[in-house]
Amino acid sequence: MASGDENAERTNRVLRISQLDALELNKALEQLVWSQFTQCFHGFKPGLLARFEPEVKAFLWLFLWRFTIYSKNATVGQSVLNIQYQNDLSPNLSYQPPSRNQKLWYAVCTIGGKWLEERCYDLFRNRHIASFRKAKLCMNLVVGLLKLGGLINFLIFLQRGKFATLTERLLGIHSVFHKPQSVREVGFEYMNRELLWHGFAEFLIFLLPLINVQKLRAKLSSWCVPLTGAPGSNSTLATSGRQCSLCGEWPTMPHTIGCEHVFCYYCVKSSFLFDMSFTCPKCGTEVHSLQPLKSGIEMAEVSVP
Repeated sequence: MASGDENAERTNRVLRISQLDALELNKALEQLVWSQFTQCFHGFKPGLLARFEPEVKAFLWLFLWRFTIYSKNATVGQSVLNIQYQNDLSPNLSYQPPSRNQKLWYAVCTIGGKWLEERCYDLFRNRHIASFRKAKLCMNLVVGLLKLGGLINFLIFLQRGKFATLTERLLGIHSVFHKPQSVREVGFEYMNRELLWHGFAEFLIFLLPLINVQKLRAKLSSWCVPLTGAPGSNSTLATSGRQCSLCGEWPTMPHTIGCEHVFCYYCVKSSFLFDMSFTCPKCGTEVHSLQPLKSGIEMAEVSVP
């Protein structure tokens, strides 16, 4: 029977990361509520809330405490993660919510502690009397001891996974699941597929810049398209001179590279400067010399069908 209870407790134990996430969600909610509240006084005199800021914050946090922990036994962050507080001091094995005194002391330790720290800081900030100085040193000592206790509690929490804050340990309340958690079967097929395609995409991104696509296209076209006409013949040059073999437009300052095809000067020159092993995309001829179109073949003659 005892082993069954231990197994159930291990199954329903709240993960450490879930408890820490609940604390972070609570902090984010407090910041959001305070920013929205200060926006209401945006049009008023600047610094209107500065004098009573600790009291206003304490009132807002007390309002949140009333409708979260006091009524639902859980903070807002815990409610989002299906977590609630349980009375760890109760001898019953079944779920026992925190008692009324534990909830009240929770408010005193969290809300009252923050208010007291902020108010004492404002009180002693501009006081230089010896008595106030001693009180300030005592307050700093108490705050330092509480911070040290919180650090020690956090290290114990990382080891045992219980009582995420010092307040929870002192009051004897810890986090449990609001509803029993069912065991989920996680399939990794989708993740494996995504990782495979991601690795394949990275391989292509690395490989494609190393491939001379223009030279490969010229080589394939030379294999698939049979060449008609001998290189250097005037008739073939006149036929191919109607458009640039690179851009497909009417050739500007037509030049040849030693084959029957015609190129714009800027097209072939930029391609040759980019790739010293540039070849003709039509026939695959390498660049021997860049020469202007023969003077015997006029562009007017080339354009005649």
